[in-house]
Amino acid sequence: MLDDIREASSKVENDVSQVVYGHREATGLIFGAMVIGGHVLLEGPPGIAKTLLAKTFSHSLGLNFRRIQFTPDLMPSDITGVNIYEQKSGEFKFCPGPIFSDVVLADEINRTPPKTQAALLEAMEESQTTIDGDIHRLSDSFFVIATQNPLEHEGTFPLPEAQLDRFLFRIRLSYGSESSEKEMILKMSSEYFDKGNEMSLLTNRSNDIAANLPGMRRALRSVRVSPELVGYIYDLSDASRKHDSLALGASPRAAINLTLASK
Repeated sequence: MLDDIREASSKVENDVSQVVYGHREATGLIFGAMVIGGHVLLEGPPGIAKTLLAKTFSHSLGLNFRRIQFTPDLMPSDITGVNIYEQKSGEFKFCPGPIFSDVVLADEINRTPPKTQAALLEAMEESQTTIDGDIHRLSDSFFVIATQNPLEHEGTFPLPEAQLDRFLFRIRLSYGSESSEKEMILKMSSEYFDKGNEMSLLTNRSNDIAANLPGMRRALRSVRVSPELVGYIYDLSDASRKHDSLALGASPRAAINLTLASK
């Protein structure tokens, strides 16, 4: 099964690279985070395909995808859903929000106030959300890809430490190589490219990988970790908590995620 994970990662990277240029390594990290069961924060200047990368990744696996555009007036219920009273039946009916999907893109997450950002906390940590006292389970494949532009500060709300700690990887994207950008310019400006229908460029879909995801996660966790490696990871985490240059060191959750990422 571990060989299957490596093969699956390579296949997804190949599939996504048909649409998104210059971010092959980032695609591999995103896939790794999904297998581990973590979430990803993408950072980078505008126009480098952060949103397209998330969308293409989801479609290449045949997973359900929802995009949430985070804005200053976005409310928590716009993300999680709400109970609506139906006069005809005299009962409340739950209308699920966009968080009830396999892959959720939290686009420009730092443009919404902390109250709304916090709506993701329970979902990202426990794969569930509580609405009016009722617990609603999310998809077994639930996975959050958030984006933010680190260069803009006006009208933004920096993610608090509690929110940042929910992300397994914080991936900083930059401009691609000269060759990849030239290829992108040529292809995306050609008569064969239909804006808004980029997924038509995908010649393969890795649906079988999504079906095997639970088995991949079990196989990953079965990898043995030596006491020496556990000690090294603890020492790294502990040192970060005592370092004079750091206001806040690595949490126990970070140490666990580092172990899983090492596997």
